[in-house]
Amino acid sequence: MLNNGPRWNPGASKEEAMTQEERWKARFKEVMGFLEENHRNPSRHRIEEHDYLNWLKANRKILNAGKMKPERVEKFRKLLEMMEQYRRKNQYE
Repeated sequence: MLNNGPRWNPGASKEEAMTQEERWKARFKEVMGFLEENHRNPSRHRIEEHDYLNWLKANRKILNAGKMKPERVEKFRKLLEMMEQYRRKNQYE
């Protein structure tokens, strides 16, 4: 039986207790915040930004395969549009 509700685990961290949808929204906000704050896309040359890149790559793959949840598609497309503005932007400008 599939249970989409929060899981309770007394020793779990806050992130582990979140639902998949909550984790997706949290990461979406993080990536969007990064773009707005830094005015550039995450760099593959900075290890601390690899989590963002991996999340973006995985979600792009899901979107292109047509398997993304409908409620996420519009939000993710907006994020991709924002990333296109900063494509190949020199971070030192």
